[in-house]
Amino acid sequence: MSNYGVFEIIKNFIFLMFTKVFFKNARLIRFPITIRGKKYISFGNKITTGYNCRFEVDGKHNELCIVIGNNVRIGDNVRISANKRITIGDEVLISGKVLLVNNAHGSYHGKDQSSPLQPPNERTLVSSPIIVEDKVWIGEGAVIQQGVTIGQGSVIAANSVVTKDIPKHCIAGGVPAKIIKQYDENEKKWKKMIGE
Repeated sequence: MSNYGVFEIIKNFIFLMFTKVFFKNARLIRFPITIRGKKYISFGNKITTGYNCRFEVDGKHNELCIVIGNNVRIGDNVRISANKRITIGDEVLISGKVLLVNNAHGSYHGKDQSSPLQPPNERTLVSSPIIVEDKVWIGEGAVIQQGVTIGQGSVIAANSVVTKDIPKHCIAGGVPAKIIKQYDENEKKWKKMIGE
């Protein structure tokens, strides 16, 4: 049983018709939606999106830059922006207002760091891939930064900023995100990390 009102049911029916015409393999695409660099993006089967989602690929490339797996559900106001590869596995749930961006203006560590005297938009665009493995759940308002891998079955808490890899079967949260719990496959339980 749905909690949708009559107006929402009518809107979803209209979106479903548009989806079947323009995104034949998708489950439901809600409009408006922004897609920049469509030839560099692969949407898997049975994708569902919320309202106001943005999928953006900057520049020209020789390969796909955003690869989304099967049965992925994406909430409202999600932005996925790629300069290099962003891979989202199968059966991933992405809540609303999530940002996945694998590029930044300037380099702030290592060799050849950017100068604060240079305007940000003129600094070198630096990027590295993001990988979200199968069955991951990313909570509302989370930010996934460049170079991060989120392991299979992990959960990212709402409003977290993920700056480092999260292993499989973990719950992570905070700014920056840290592992809070890990699933013990032998005991079939989520266990707090030592020191937590």
